Amino acid sequence: MLTINELCVRVAGRLLIDGATVQVRPGARVGLVGRNGAGKTSLFRAICGEIAIESGRIDFAARTSVGRLAQEAPDGPENLIDTVLSADEERTRLLAEAETAKDPLRVAEVQTRLADIAAHAAPARAAAILAGLGFDSSEQQRACTEFSGGWRMRVALAAALFAQPDLLLLDEPTNYLDLEGTLWLQDHLARYPRTVIIISHDRDLLDQAVDHILHLERGRLSLYRGGYSAFERQREERQALDAKLAKKRETERRRIMAFVERFRAKATKARQAQSRLKLLAKLEPQAALVEEEARTIEIPSPEKELSPPIIALDGVSVGYVPADPVLRRLTLRVDSDDRIALLGRNGNGKSTLAKLFASRLAPQAGQMVRAERLQVGYFAQHQLDELDTSGSPYTHMRRLMPEAPEARVRAQLGGFGFSGAAADTPVVQLSGGEKARLLIGLATYSGPHLLILDEPTNHLDIDARAALIAAINAYAGAVILVSHDRYLLDACAERLWLVAGGGVTPFDGDLDDYRREVLAGRYDEKMDGPRASGSGGRASRSERRRRAAQMRSELAPLRARIAAAEEEMARLSRELERIDATLAAPDLLVRDPARAAAHAKARSEAAAALARSEEEWLSASAAYEAAST
Repeated sequence: MLTINELCVRVAGRLLIDGATVQVRPGARVGLVGRNGAGKTSLFRAICGEIAIESGRIDFAARTSVGRLAQEAPDGPENLIDTVLSADEERTRLLAEAETAKDPLRVAEVQTRLADIAAHAAPARAAAILAGLGFDSSEQQRACTEFSGGWRMRVALAAALFAQPDLLLLDEPTNYLDLEGTLWLQDHLARYPRTVIIISHDRDLLDQAVDHILHLERGRLSLYRGGYSAFERQREERQALDAKLAKKRETERRRIMAFVERFRAKATKARQAQSRLKLLAKLEPQAALVEEEARTIEIPSPEKELSPPIIALDGVSVGYVPADPVLRRLTLRVDSDDRIALLGRNGNGKSTLAKLFASRLAPQAGQMVRAERLQVGYFAQHQLDELDTSGSPYTHMRRLMPEAPEARVRAQLGGFGFSGAAADTPVVQLSGGEKARLLIGLATYSGPHLLILDEPTNHLDIDARAALIAAINAYAGAVILVSHDRYLLDACAERLWLVAGGGVTPFDGDLDDYRREVLAGRYDEKMDGPRASGSGGRASRSERRRRAAQMRSELAPLRARIAAAEEEMARLSRELERIDATLAAPDLLVRDPARAAAHAKARSEAAAALARSEEEWLSASAAYEAAST
């Protein structure tokens, strides 16, 4: 158990955590939430002993191992599998000792311990984690140095998950993941066998993968049962009760003050007046739960709607090397009211397609037709590094609106939370979330007809993401989204395009269907197989035969489960009919009450067993249907 008692943590002279107390039970999966800057990462650092605590205590059970997602990506010559395997220090140490130990007793102890921790199955487990995070079998054998920083951070996440410490601390683990990796991580964390605390602004992850929410607000910690949606509901109820109590106390204060003012000067009432004053002193004003005002986001809509389609592609190929396009033979159209989400693993071409639509890349082949006077607003994460650090939000917006009146420029900035002095804050002092809001404001200031957002939520907290969702849904133009935030996609997207195998196709289903595809492993076979096999988009005949044989072998156990469940359902149905016929005798209860009670109990047990068999049949049938499509 993790116990935090009256904890105070001060960083750079600022008291971030003030008298916080909480207990986290073993095996809990906890989402740590709070506004940016509230002190969530500082709490992790205090738990790990990286920063000193001012007062209070942090206690663990004896021999508790604590692991944390590394802040720096691994960057060595070792391949990915070996990098992940090395995260289990005990296994690494024991394997090395097994090679050199001479004492038979010690050799036996080492081998027993290796068996206890399933050391020889570890490579398969490490490979499964890496695969879930987007690395195919060939990539797992490559050196860390061959990958970019974002992909190496995935390796760091894989290492943290593989090590399985007693207490795992994850700080924004989805920031470097695509939607597919995020869906896999949700499923993995929901089954994590030990205690995990996750800092995240991803609502879907906080609803799917955790069973408690730990809220850090104004230096205090409050633990709520359930996911984020349950936390919001409970917190709103608590706020309503506190507001009601505050109102009740204020009414009582006014009543007492009226009595005191009326009778203070009367000798006969002086004693009562003094008593009322003492009572008044005890009625301290209720500390109201005043929320910091969430900064809104306003995306200007286009002044005039264009005739559809606003963009049409016919046989288009696009990429960065003329002889090797990333996407080929694209025939697509975007209409003026489209809300499109791009699905597919990182590296398959989602950002390339976004750049094509934004005119950041030109077609290499085929024809691309754009509506006249089409204006496109484009946001991508890499643009954060392109901001002028010597400027301010005001100077950036002024460059785009050189002829506009001062009031209009500042009003434009106010729509993205940069009102008053905030508009003149140097960019170098802005947080990641503030920079993201500024970039969205710069991309949309003119009311574009098409808005392209490539991972817009990475630096936004939950409130800012909610504001972005509201802004997108209020915006009247077309939207193309690339995001690993399923909550955003669910709330805003109406069409899904799958980018995979060098092409783009409509995805026939919703995000729940896509999640099932990803978690069932069919994503890699059906959609990502061409990239892994290097076949240019078409699997070989032998590969197709191998996959068909594999599918048949996977379906056989499911067919057996279905048949067994059907047989059991039929048996139990016959048993229930027999019992019901016996219980139908009108004089049974009077003639033989003990027998009647026994039959009633048997019927209840048979009905429960039938319900379990029906659930098994439904589960096996659903799995069979999903696996065979």
